[in-house]
Order: sequence, then C-alpha cells, then structure tokens
Amino acid sequence: MSKARKPAGRTPSQRQLRVGELVRHALSEILTRGEINDAELSRLVITVPEVRLSPDLKVATCYVMPLGGKDQDKVAKALARHAAFLRREVAHRVQLKYAPQLRFLLDETFAESDRITKLLHDPKVARDLAAPVEGGDGGSGGDE
Repeated sequence: MSKARKPAGRTPSQRQLRVGELVRHALSEILTRGEINDAELSRLVITVPEVRLSPDLKVATCYVMPLGGKDQDKVAKALARHAAFLRREVAHRVQLKYAPQLRFLLDETFAESDRITKLLHDPKVARDLAAPVEGGDGGSGGDE
C-alpha cells in the first residue's frame, strides 16, 4: 500500500526540524569562532535564528541577521561567497548522507514584528481596539 502524500504547504517533519537545528548550531559555531577569513564578516556579529531544510534534506535555507541590523545586504552576499566552505564545515560537524546546499537569506522577522508593534501603537488602531463591542446579536433587539 502506498503512503499518503501530504500537500505541498505542509509543516516540516520532525527530522527536518532536528537537522535544521543541527545545521544552525554548526553555522553559529563557525561564525562565532571566526573560522571564515573575510574582512567584512570578521567585524560583524551574525546570528542564525533559523534554518529550514527541504524535505529531502539537500537544501538548507539559512536565515541570518547581523547584530544591530547593520550591513544586512553585505552579510548575505559575503556568506553566499563562502557557501562552499561553510557547506564543507557543516558536513564535518553534522553527519548526514548528503551535505545540504546552503542558501542565505536575511531574517525579516525582527523588522516585521517591529512593524506590527508600531501599527498596534498607532492612535487609530489603539482607538479601535479600545472601543467596546456593541450588541453581540447583530442589533436584532429581542426585548419587545
């Protein structure tokens, strides 16, 4: 009997999550120890908040963010230049059948949460949130 296929927008499997964390820890260790010889990267502190793996574990999308949010575009480009070195180093630290191809993207979650916080503190939105909800029955005055 064949396995039931999950839809394309499925949640990651337990294995994807576990391997993603292992890759994230390996990348964080490499970056904090300064094992990359790059002038741009050596002067920055880079965080790796999340790594998402493809279902076949062959492609790892690494979300990175420089501390303080400075030089974001330079960080992603510099890490992409060193992707082959980082892939080899991750392969040495994480025992997998295939070393995943590393893709680096900027982590936008901090900027997005900041935007939502500003929206919630906007006077118009605060006024709407503070307004009491009138009659939960849609205004069909049942008291005759």
